[in-house]
Amino acid sequence: MSEIAALLVHGAGGGGWEWRIWQGVWRAHGIAATAPDLQPAPADIDTTQWQDYDAQVGRALDALPRPRVLVGASLGGLLAMRHASAADALVLINPLPPSPWHRELPARDWPDVVRWRRDARLDSSRRAMADADMASVLFAFRHWRDESGAVLRQVQAGIHIARPACPVLVMASSRDDDAPPATTRALAAAWQADAVSSAATTHVGPLLGRSAAADAAQAVAWVNARLGAGRVQDAFTPSP
Repeated sequence: MSEIAALLVHGAGGGGWEWRIWQGVWRAHGIAATAPDLQPAPADIDTTQWQDYDAQVGRALDALPRPRVLVGASLGGLLAMRHASAADALVLINPLPPSPWHRELPARDWPDVVRWRRDARLDSSRRAMADADMASVLFAFRHWRDESGAVLRQVQAGIHIARPACPVLVMASSRDDDAPPATTRALAAAWQADAVSSAATTHVGPLLGRSAAADAAQAVAWVNARLGAGRVQDAFTPSP
């Protein structure tokens, strides 16, 4: 069987750096995992629209050989859902939900530019990453970036996505103020996706917290079980 390729799509205010632990685990198991940075529109972040990121994910996925897995976290999860038809498997980590589940997102009034880079504080980063070690918190604090409010408003208004035809794994943190676990589980149930729980207690915990390596390995086991790669012998067991 050909080597599996994976495209890892990061969330709002982050970058490909969020996937360093996952990339290490997946590459150790023979999966070529790439994690590009989503780029703002040429004019600047305040003119960036959902379509700008959407097109980038499509191009990056089309450039990968098959079999290929599309993996997304938070905003990246919603972007990944949009391109499931071009993937052989889909992994979603605390994804921002499509319509009609978008109605369950916390109500927020996003400005044109969300100044996560300019307004970053170590204390707020520590709270957002309560399940991570201090080195990870410091690294993230130095790498958050500003985000397009227009993109987040489009997500808040609801984006319709049809149920994917490929196998889907949905992973949810035990607590999450940005993508409520109950909403994530409801989405998984409606799509008849496999669902697992992360030991993480924050939105970014499955990528940046102390459970990140275990969560990445759990996803690898699922990918190999679904695509028949046989590189990882660990049994995959969905959460009850």
